[in-house]
Amino acid sequence: MHIHILGICGTFMGSLAVLARELGHTVTGADQGVYPPMSTQLEAQGIELMEDYDPAHLEPVPDLVLIGNAMSRGNPEVEAVLNRNIDYMSGPEWLAREILRKRWVLAVAGTHGKTTTTSMLLWILEQAGFEPGYLVGGVPKDFPVSARLGRSDFFVIEADEYDSAFFDKRSKFVHYRPRTVILNNLEFDHADIFDNIEAIQRQFHHMIRTVPSQGLLVRPSLDRNLDQTLAMGCWSGQQTTAIGSEAAQPDWRAEPLADDGSEFMVIHHEQPVATVRWSMTGQHNVRNALAAIAAARHVGITPDHAIAALNRFSGVKRRMELLADIEGVRVYDDFAHHPTAIASTLEGLRNQVGDDTILALIEPRSNTMQQGVHRERLLASAAPADRVLWANLNQLDWLEELVAEARQAGEQPERHRVEGSVDALIARTLEEVTQPCHIVIMSNGGFGGIHGKLVAELGRQLQA
Repeated sequence: MHIHILGICGTFMGSLAVLARELGHTVTGADQGVYPPMSTQLEAQGIELMEDYDPAHLEPVPDLVLIGNAMSRGNPEVEAVLNRNIDYMSGPEWLAREILRKRWVLAVAGTHGKTTTTSMLLWILEQAGFEPGYLVGGVPKDFPVSARLGRSDFFVIEADEYDSAFFDKRSKFVHYRPRTVILNNLEFDHADIFDNIEAIQRQFHHMIRTVPSQGLLVRPSLDRNLDQTLAMGCWSGQQTTAIGSEAAQPDWRAEPLADDGSEFMVIHHEQPVATVRWSMTGQHNVRNALAAIAAARHVGITPDHAIAALNRFSGVKRRMELLADIEGVRVYDDFAHHPTAIASTLEGLRNQVGDDTILALIEPRSNTMQQGVHRERLLASAAPADRVLWANLNQLDWLEELVAEARQAGEQPERHRVEGSVDALIARTLEEVTQPCHIVIMSNGGFGGIHGKLVAELGRQLQA
């Protein structure tokens, strides 16, 4: 079968392409703004990528077109698919029909940490010999690709609450029918499709309704939005997680042994299990690890084996991924694009590096960010950084106003700056950089290719 995918370079649709290829299908796809790591992965799999959207891409006529949720009416290829009566469906529906049916699905949902937690859980199952299938919304460093069919009944999936397609407004995860579910957290996001937090909670509730009574939900002890969601109805077992003494009698607790989250004891029902000593940092990753350990136990992996696997976990590309270390200046790439994620990532780095200078380059790129939904929390989220350069690549008036207001309120003038182009950001970074210094590039997109350009310019300046 020839399957053509619209929006193929998105993390989800790109992973579907890999799975379809592994099933033996001929796979082609089209997208705009093609950039690594997904484009590189697809090309390595022998999948033909077509730039932009053109009805000519539908010749010869494919047997099926999978339409990504970024596509809308008016897109030339979408219109051609409809006018020519070519068979089509949403990606999540195809995945559920062709791959997830009859499998034990372990799903990781939540506003933050889905990709990393999914990768942790996947790694634990892999190290236990389960050889699970999986789909991750990123590229795990411990695996060569972002998705595979696997050789067992188990399938680990990053369960996104975003809608499925312009003709299927259910959240992706409603299709998956999971047996084991991690609910990392729940905050307002995706303001382009959800009007309020209640709308997101309703979709989470729809997914929870599909979990069997013998299934399991793993969730943090303290999350008011999740409390309200589960109060709508829950028919499955639940287990809770917490750090230190923040909650009374959680099922799983982490006792910190290092401020930066790199070492902690795992406690199960108040009984010490083993110590996690790994390369990850940040309290958010401690929470991610607890959830992964609990979920793995549901499929029969003992906590000590899960912890041993996490001690060898390498992480995920674009999650505080070290790109370069040049004369004491370290450059990281991070996917954080919500104030909570920005804050937790920078706090983890601050606890790790002490008084070293941290310079954050942040692009408010998501639809929610661009609408200014999180405006009031944005500057505070970057507080652990010494300097913050905000990338105003889309000419957001409110971003300029926000920084101006902060200065008028007494904020250090040099602490926050706004630049309107990648070249200006690089030039300003070269002026601001000190040695030692940690530069964190934060965006959920390609950020105009700033990563490679900045590393090259730093190399020229620092090694001159």
